[in-house]
Amino acid sequence: MHIEFVEISNFRKLLSARVDLSDETTLFVGANNSGKTSAMLALRRFLTPRRCPFEIHDFTLCHWKAVVGIGESWINAHKAGETIDLVVAPWVPILPTLDLWIDVREDEVHRVQPLVPMMDWIGGQLGVRLRYEPKDLNSLFKDFIAAVSEADAMRAAALATAMAKHSDLDPASLPTLTIWPENLIDFLTRRLGTLFTIRVYPLDPSQLVPPQKLRALPQLLPAAAKAIEGDPLGGLIKVHDIPAQRGFGEVHVGPEEDDGQTSVGGTRLSEQLRSYYAKHLDPAKGPDPMDLEALQAMEAAEGAFDARLTDSFKECFTEVAGLGYPGVSDPRPRVSTRLRAIDGLNHSAAVNFEVDVISDTGEKTPLLLLPEGSNGLGYQNLISMIFRLMSFRDAWMRVGKASKGSEATSIEPLHLVLVEEPEAHLHAQVQQVFIKKAYQVLRKHSELGASKTLRTQLVVSTHSSHVAHETPFASLRYFRRLPAGMVAKVPVSTVVNLSEVFGSGSDTERFVTRYLRAQHADLFFADAVILVEGPAERMLIPNFIRAHYEVLHQSYITLLEIGGSHAHRLRPLIDHLGLLTLIVTDLDTLSATGGSSVQPAKGAGQKTNNATLKTWIPANDDVDTLMDIAPAAKILAAAGDTLFAVRAAYQTPVAITLPGSTTQETAYPYTFEDALVFENLAYFAAFPGIGLIAKFRDAINAGGGAGAVGLAMYTALKNGKKAEFALDVLMASDFKSLTAPKYIAEGLQWLLEQMKKKQVEILSTDPTMVAPTGAEALGGNP
Repeated sequence: MHIEFVEISNFRKLLSARVDLSDETTLFVGANNSGKTSAMLALRRFLTPRRCPFEIHDFTLCHWKAVVGIGESWINAHKAGETIDLVVAPWVPILPTLDLWIDVREDEVHRVQPLVPMMDWIGGQLGVRLRYEPKDLNSLFKDFIAAVSEADAMRAAALATAMAKHSDLDPASLPTLTIWPENLIDFLTRRLGTLFTIRVYPLDPSQLVPPQKLRALPQLLPAAAKAIEGDPLGGLIKVHDIPAQRGFGEVHVGPEEDDGQTSVGGTRLSEQLRSYYAKHLDPAKGPDPMDLEALQAMEAAEGAFDARLTDSFKECFTEVAGLGYPGVSDPRPRVSTRLRAIDGLNHSAAVNFEVDVISDTGEKTPLLLLPEGSNGLGYQNLISMIFRLMSFRDAWMRVGKASKGSEATSIEPLHLVLVEEPEAHLHAQVQQVFIKKAYQVLRKHSELGASKTLRTQLVVSTHSSHVAHETPFASLRYFRRLPAGMVAKVPVSTVVNLSEVFGSGSDTERFVTRYLRAQHADLFFADAVILVEGPAERMLIPNFIRAHYEVLHQSYITLLEIGGSHAHRLRPLIDHLGLLTLIVTDLDTLSATGGSSVQPAKGAGQKTNNATLKTWIPANDDVDTLMDIAPAAKILAAAGDTLFAVRAAYQTPVAITLPGSTTQETAYPYTFEDALVFENLAYFAAFPGIGLIAKFRDAINAGGGAGAVGLAMYTALKNGKKAEFALDVLMASDFKSLTAPKYIAEGLQWLLEQMKKKQVEILSTDPTMVAPTGAEALGGNP
């Protein structure tokens, strides 16, 4: 048994999204504010509501107007004395829901009997809907109307008081008095937890449909659907989580808290140890023969300490007795102790870190101990997370004392563990180690291992490319922001299952996986990507951006060096991610006859050898056509997605005037380096240096026309060191005076306009404007 996927609707940024879960580890990736936290929070809200209760901001913003409208209809009907038909139907399209779909083997059917939707169901897919809804609409209505009536009475009283003091005032001129509740949303801000609850409904597997355009289409519940009684998931799924904020660092001790050291905002390792000890190891709880020796030692210590305390307080009690108390018939005070094993961990030094020390003479010296708060944050975080995972596993498996008493119930067949942003404070290599070992820790038990009876599913959200690189594509779930106006009038998110991008075991999947791991690219967390041809572009383009394109410099853009012959391999991934992309590549001209590399020229029947230009954008191999093609033909936009487009930028003819000449000529650059030189002829004619720089300088100064200079540079580039050239240019003191090659400048300008457009579309939208709700917003599905 394992969770196949969940469909989350009307919860924060997730208006309607399907999130597939891998059998073992699932990784949530995506840019900032893309919905990863919303998904993790939805799982916690619905599956652990006692520890993580709902709040009004969990309702998707585009539905707030509908909630306010329900409240206004109630108020109007109440004031008019009309009978109100209190039904759940108006609420259904706006209520947060989580559809949980589980794959159940035939021999596990007895574990899910309360959830079975029909008598003839014998295993396979099983779905339930968890819906956050009003407990009792009649109570909600009465409480809301009572609160509104009281607020109206207070406003009327305040107005009467003001008019009594200033009878000549116009009531309309008085400021509006804001009193809770202003509307139903305001009312629920305070009363949501007491008036709403989670109810569970069975779903019909035969009505399950796949997402369309990355939007889940949850099935409609029948109007007469009845909730399942009790807690049907109670013995089925065990949920543990590690939140993002873990509160490591300095220990703050109050003036009267010598031993009460606590951490602000999180749980320290020493506190975790105490909790683990109390639950699994404490000999006072259901002692067994192995605990007897420890209990006897504590009892002996209590006796010795009691005798010492009695002797120490004897004079104090004698002095008190001189005041007439206690009398003959009064109870007499006595000091005694009670030692518990866990008391040994209730102090600030319960956890220390050993520091090796070597003396000047090389002799052994006593170890030095540092308190828990003095160790590095990364080390604390790693130890803490691993220890928590061990604690989760042992709590699920009822290890030690937890196997006795009230907790010794049947073990849940599913263990869902949620970890948010494990990379906090961790070194890059440690991040990779953690994600590789975390699942192994959760399965390190004699009854687990590769067992299919008890299943563990680990879900991790991250902003770290290092964590993402250690996870197979099939386990990645990419969260993409959809700006206001695309689906709803507020920003929402969609989820891409990357296991569906390339197909299992394809050559493209292997190439992209290995390439991204080698590059350590942050492709899954960027707002846009620039694919470049070689090392020179990779080094210089970011500096052109820094010097001349402030908006791009402030945006989260990743740059990948992949080359024209391989850039097209990323197309399936980029299309699925919907990631704004600029491809900076080379023309790669071949002769019309021999197929060998030649200097670019028009009218020579040349072809391009660049696979990206031939098969992706502009999807043409004729060099003459590529040189003359309109800018719009270099852009591939997605239908219905105004924020996703891909543009190619490659060498095109450049009008130049050589130093010392007044004649304008046309040059045909071959690659990035000679294009840069053609764009800055005067600069490179005087630029000191060796290698390619010297050859370019000599070619310019030798003159002979654009063709001769171009041929000389083309010849020099055959065996020239391009990376060395880029470094020399980068180190120039007047680098900012350089102009980017024309084709790159055009590409960056296009990307700049797209990024501005993206920001404007998001920021200019008034979040109070509300899109169609529920079935209307999703084409007939809630």
